[in-house]
Order: sequence, then structure tokens, then C-alpha cells
Amino acid sequence: MRTVTAIMAPPASKARQAFLRDVLEGLQGHPKRLQSKYFYDATGDALFQQIMHCAEYYLTRCEMEILETQSAAIVATIRAVVPQADLVELGAGDASKSVHLLREWMRAGMGHRYYPIDISGNIIRHLQNKLPDVLPGLEVHGLNGEYMEMLAQSGQTAGKPRLVMFMGSSIGNFTPEEATGFLSEVRRQLRPGDFLLTGFDLQKNPRLILDAYNDKQGLTRNFNLNLLTRINRELDADFLTQQFLHYPTYDPGTGACKSYLISLRDQAVHIGGTVVRFRKDEPIYMEISQKYTPEGILQLAASCGFTPIRNFTDEKGWFTDALWQAK
Repeated sequence: MRTVTAIMAPPASKARQAFLRDVLEGLQGHPKRLQSKYFYDATGDALFQQIMHCAEYYLTRCEMEILETQSAAIVATIRAVVPQADLVELGAGDASKSVHLLREWMRAGMGHRYYPIDISGNIIRHLQNKLPDVLPGLEVHGLNGEYMEMLAQSGQTAGKPRLVMFMGSSIGNFTPEEATGFLSEVRRQLRPGDFLLTGFDLQKNPRLILDAYNDKQGLTRNFNLNLLTRINRELDADFLTQQFLHYPTYDPGTGACKSYLISLRDQAVHIGGTVVRFRKDEPIYMEISQKYTPEGILQLAASCGFTPIRNFTDEKGWFTDALWQAK
């Protein structure tokens, strides 16, 4: 059975206004910054798919190994607590990893409803068109919009307990303080007994980590610069992308891996009628990819209202998918 339902994103004019507001607030602040959620237009989606498969970006391979080899164990762990549940995924992407868990989920009779949530309408359309063919019988209820709003929507329609998936080290896109706030809000959207499966990139050799965000092909560089191109296209701006340098850093003391775009000269950029000035060598803070220790993961669960159930880790011990239950 093919079921494809979607909740539409806000009208284009409203989305553009929010985009313009966020860009101007970020670039008129001190220091300048842009929100990483805006990376994902059609070009950004395609670039990120390439990044996930490039040699230096180990995260995808590590989590793929976990889900290919341990999905049955994840499902069995949850099934020991609840007989059935609905699957909700925050930032579903192309579901190339989560499809392994979905397959085991259906095989074990845990349910057949899947709620992928993504800010990218391109991703939701792709999942709705392709996934029911890959997994016959799966009901795909695509939710296109902001995470918390759509998570609340899934709670209104889901009659069973939920397993919420937040994979691919997406939690690393927040500082530890922001992650605490985000996961606490996720907890408020859940019922006691619901589950959360979250991917964490673990602290390891600093060179391995830094190389993952500075690949030889320049894919991550292009991914960051594409946001400037998107601002040009959608917000009537005139960034010269060749006048910005992609610069990633990693601090092994804090586990923070950050990416910046550095202005290569004094310049003025027009954005929707507003002039934003850049000094030579001034950075734009683009994104963070926070790396965790096992102890830090346990502390995060406790501070956000969850009970840790089990960690599922790849063979090298580089990445873990942590299963928690809402208290």
C-alpha cells in the first residue's frame, strides 16, 4: 500500500520574509553568523549527499555500519518495552541509513507508519515518491517544516508510542548548551515512555575530525559558499563568493568543530535593499559540529529528562546511536 500525505510548508512569501530577517539579523550581529538550517536548498541537498559519500567524511559510514548490523538489536530493545510504535525522524534526509531500521521495524511487526520531518520540501517529495516502493506497506506521512512544530503535529496524529530519530550527528549542529535546550524541547513534545534515538559523533584523533570538514574535493567549502549563492538568488543580494575563504577549525579540548567564511577584502554586500559591510579577514560563523564523550552523552540525557537505555556503537568506536526513553 502506498500512502503519501504531506503537510505543506509556509507560503513562499512568508518563508522569504523569515529567511531575509534571519540573514540580516545574523550578518548585522557581532560576530556575524548565518543559520545552518538555510544550507539546504536543492543545490545544498545535492552537495550534502556528495559530502556524506566522500572519503574524509567518516560519519556516514560509521552510522551506516551501525544501522546495517544493529538495527535488529535496536528494534528488539524497544520491542521488549512496547509491542508497537510509530517512527518519527527529524531531518530525515534521503533515509538511506534509516531504511535499514524501517525494514527491521516492519519485519518485527512494530508498525508501518513513518513520519519524516524535514525543512527541505525536496527531501520530503523524494521520500514520498521513492520510499513506499523500497518498503511496500510503509505509510509515509511527510511533514515539511520546522522540527518542533512538525513533531507536535506527529503527536496529534500518532496514536501509538513514538520512536523519534535524530540521526547523522545532527545534534552536533548545536553547542552543548543549545543541544540541552533543543533536546529538552523535544522531551516536552513527547509522552512518558516514548523513545529517542540520537546520533553522536565521538571525540577522536583531531586530524580525522578536521579532515571530515575540509575534504580534498572542496565539497564542504562549496556547501558553505552555496548559502551565499542562495542568498543572492532568493534575497536579491550580490555576494561575490570568490571573495570568501572557507575555514574550518577543531578544538579537541571542547570537542567543537566550527566552520567560518572569511572575507578576503573590505567589501559591501547588498541584501534585499540593505547594505552589509565586511572588513578584510572578518569571519562569518557558519556552523558547528560538536563532538561528544560517552560521559557527556549520559549527562545530556539526564539533564533533558531522558533515561539512557543503550548505546549502539560502530566497530571503530567513532560514532554512537544512543537510545533514550522519556521519563
